[in-house]
Amino acid sequence: MPGDHHEPPGRPDPDGAPGRGAGEGSAAGPRDSGKPTGEPENGTDASDAPVDLGAALTPADGIPVVVLPPEGGLWQDRMRAMIRLPSTERPAPPPDRPGAAGGGVVPRVLDLTLRIGELLLAGGEGAEDVEAAMFGVAFAYGLARVEPTVTFTLLGISYQPSLTETPLTMSRTVRRRGTDYTRLAAVFHLVDGITAHEVTLEEAYRSLADIRRNRHPYSSWVLTGAAGLLAGAASVLVGGGPLIFFLAALAAMLGDRLAWLLAARGLPEFYQFAVAATPAAVMGVLVGHYGHWVPGATNVQSSAVITGGLFALLPGRALVAAVQDGLTGFYITASARLLEVVYLIVGIVIGVTLVLYAGVHSGARLNPDQALRAYDRPWVQLPAAMVLTLAFAVLLQCERGVLLLVTLNGGVAWTVFGVLHQRAGGNQVAATAAAAGLVGLFGQLMARYRFVSVLPYVTAAIGPLLPGSATYFGLLALTQHHQSAALSQLTKAAALALALAIGVNLGNEIARLALRTPASAAPRRAAKRTRGF
Repeated sequence: MPGDHHEPPGRPDPDGAPGRGAGEGSAAGPRDSGKPTGEPENGTDASDAPVDLGAALTPADGIPVVVLPPEGGLWQDRMRAMIRLPSTERPAPPPDRPGAAGGGVVPRVLDLTLRIGELLLAGGEGAEDVEAAMFGVAFAYGLARVEPTVTFTLLGISYQPSLTETPLTMSRTVRRRGTDYTRLAAVFHLVDGITAHEVTLEEAYRSLADIRRNRHPYSSWVLTGAAGLLAGAASVLVGGGPLIFFLAALAAMLGDRLAWLLAARGLPEFYQFAVAATPAAVMGVLVGHYGHWVPGATNVQSSAVITGGLFALLPGRALVAAVQDGLTGFYITASARLLEVVYLIVGIVIGVTLVLYAGVHSGARLNPDQALRAYDRPWVQLPAAMVLTLAFAVLLQCERGVLLLVTLNGGVAWTVFGVLHQRAGGNQVAATAAAAGLVGLFGQLMARYRFVSVLPYVTAAIGPLLPGSATYFGLLALTQHHQSAALSQLTKAAALALALAIGVNLGNEIARLALRTPASAAPRRAAKRTRGF
């Protein structure tokens, strides 16, 4: 009848009961025999045959088997591959490993995991590596069914022993963040020892307490001197002479001490950066007023003084971490870090722009056309770039044994940039990306050799490539009401900053691909999300 409703053979009812097959209440004719077209007539009822749901739900070639990297290599590679597997598909850790946690100490393992993740995230490590470290610690102590979660200021971890048991969830908030790559390296060594099953739970707690108690390798006055050295080297990099070097260093050190003063009073970083940027701008305005009075100082440039001060303040570390998180799929953390970069840059812009506005209206000789002049003295710029890198590494509290390698990596970066842009006449953004790619490649190789984080080897090395000049000339054009020139320079600065961050990340990925073992040839599951769905 037209109004009758017939259920397809073998399909379940909406209520979950099996549907009526061909032999249930009616005779099966040729039209509704329940057999697919082309199936051999063997007398078997379709309702009795098993339904192959997997053929409709999985790819034709099946789900690829993920082969984990062998033990004994870098724990980052193994844990990145394992954490992308569903918790039910992960291999169970052997229960007889040294230091494996029993059921009574699961909360302590989770607490240790969160504390290690907090130190890594507070030190500027990327969210992907923080998750890998947290999972590696939990897995080493016998917890396989864990799910770590990392955002900008919140860490969480959940452990479910089985599908029928209630999960245990813990979280920890990152209250204070600071840059200390020596502490970051110590945490990486601790995680390496834990994942190698050489550190028991009690030993791990003691080591973590020692890491927290350790003082920074450089005092605040050493950091102030490093900020001055960085600014002076940056001023030489863009064409300044000895006098400009001294003035830029003096302004940067004064700004650094003002920032320390505000930090001791509890003011946010936004105001610290705004105040720290003003001494360099004031010194540049004074040079613009009285530089022509200095005997024989025809090359005195106010732009070099201000540019040097900006090099010491631009948040290259936060920018690299933000772009790295975005490229690896941690979009919430990447958005928060990019917003942090924006706030810090806005603070710098406000501090510099107010001083430039006053200086322009007081008659200071600030020439935006200097942005069009190419300064090409490689035998002066290369040592300046290496000194800048060294000072930047000290500001980041890198280990003393790392300083030489980082300085050499910065020299390589500037050499590549100079050859591609200044000698070959290539595009500045493309040359910056290429140089940053080599920084990321060499940094990843060094980090793998020493079993530590890659950040100490790449963050300081990109210091000479930061867009200090483009930022300054954009702000100067803005204060002189040259909107088109200001937009052009600021857009160029943003493009250079993104080229730096993307180039570093691409170099890291190339190093990982080149060093992959045959057992880790399976694709990264996070990388399969490439079409927006």
